[in-house]
Amino acid sequence: MSENETMQKEEIFSKVLRAGRRTYFFDVRATKADDYYLTITESKKFTNDDGSFFYKKHKIYLYKEDFEGFEATLREMTHFIINEKGEEVISERHQKDFKKEYDTDENKKTTSSETSTGDFTDVSFDDI
Repeated sequence: MSENETMQKEEIFSKVLRAGRRTYFFDVRATKADDYYLTITESKKFTNDDGSFFYKKHKIYLYKEDFEGFEATLREMTHFIINEKGEEVISERHQKDFKKEYDTDENKKTTSSETSTGDFTDVSFDDI
């Protein structure tokens, strides 16, 4: 099998979901037996003290025999959260009147750069 065929097999079907500092990669891959499975990767962007960036990545593998249970459990859990707390985001970061007592001008700059979604265009599947 040529390198090009291997690369094509790795990229069977992919979707990217950008969500603030997090990016979720959904990738359909093939097993050695040429069956398909799903990987879900969360990549979260962090800023070093020198201003450079790094990413922490977490990956789960989901196989066909687990799809039904995974989907049902995910649906149940998300519905529970929405039913209990509604769709409005409730967190210190999202409350309009929330102020961190320890905020400095430098911390505010870091926070605004971390929440920028424009920087995620540099993330590639090769980084994972």
